[in-house]
Amino acid sequence: MTQITEQKPLQTELTRIVLSGGAGLLLFAGLLCALTTVNAALLFLTAAVALWLLGWQQTRKRLPLNRANPSAPLYPTLGWANRMTLGRGWLIAVTGGFLLIPGVLITHPVLLWTAAALYSIAAILDRADGFVARRSKQTSLLGGELDTVFDALGLLVAPLLALQHGKIHAAYLLVSVAYYLFVIGIRIRQQHNKPVYPLPPSPLRRTLAGFQMGYVAVVLWPPFQAQITVLAGFGFMVPLLTGFWVDWLLVSGRLRPQAHGTGNRFRQLHQLTQRWLLPAMRVAVVLSAYLIFVRPAMTLTPAEIVVAALIALAVLLMALGLAGRAGAVLLLMLLAWTVPAPIDSGPLLVCLFATVAILLLGCGRFSLWQADDDWVNRQDGA
Repeated sequence: MTQITEQKPLQTELTRIVLSGGAGLLLFAGLLCALTTVNAALLFLTAAVALWLLGWQQTRKRLPLNRANPSAPLYPTLGWANRMTLGRGWLIAVTGGFLLIPGVLITHPVLLWTAAALYSIAAILDRADGFVARRSKQTSLLGGELDTVFDALGLLVAPLLALQHGKIHAAYLLVSVAYYLFVIGIRIRQQHNKPVYPLPPSPLRRTLAGFQMGYVAVVLWPPFQAQITVLAGFGFMVPLLTGFWVDWLLVSGRLRPQAHGTGNRFRQLHQLTQRWLLPAMRVAVVLSAYLIFVRPAMTLTPAEIVVAALIALAVLLMALGLAGRAGAVLLLMLLAWTVPAPIDSGPLLVCLFATVAILLLGCGRFSLWQADDDWVNRQDGA
């Protein structure tokens, strides 16, 4: 009874947020009705409201977690960080509303730009809410759980939208379902009284998940061409799915970090990647970019000169290991915008996948300055 009383202010605050979000969805549907048709607006509203109510249900059942640790008292309010996370859920719900009206997005391109912008903001807030929680000194178990819930929901909704418009391959949906299959697998083990082992901490796990959101947010933008975004999806997808598989081996006890030198093998693999594989990827980017972009007696327009200069800058940053991840982002966006060679071109494939590897894992040894690695791996506001 005491616990219910303690949660009542939180439930009241959550109800107000949900009703405000519902009013926002109605307003958005009204604007959509004025731009398109009543039928399109109703379909949009159906999907968006369903996703928003799902977010409410997932939050409501986790309200007892609105505390710093299991033995700490409940916070009296949700706090700005959790409100921001719920705002992310609202943006994802709006993005998901477009799933039932793909034809309308084709006839009204401004709506596809809108969906891309909304999900991009949600991806940015994924980093910002943690910063706010730590700076406001109201980190909570609830915030950590909601972060995972809305990350997974966003990586289900946004890839489905990208698939409808041909920007990713259907295989990328394995990323969308991987988290849910992982959770279901754990519950099945628990129901059969099988042990579930804790996952050791891994900064790479969070990094790979964060980059998936960034990738999907970028590919939704119309200027980036499907020839490149589809291929790049495999480069982003494979490391994440491999990570899920390793995590499953760990939680199921098939792989034990302390047994038979497993931890040492992980460290050796990490060292091999940092010392040799990533420097080799940087060399591969330089050589493949030279084969793609350097052509004799080529006349460039002023706009093409600007693009060429940006490409040269991106390659140089990676080659020197000077904020190489930033260079990788720049080069990937330029490749997806310009599509400088046929997609079956060997140098283009090497350049694309080597750049994705550098973006996900960094530049490795022989780097001049890896401040962007520090930014990727740190907890903002800590």
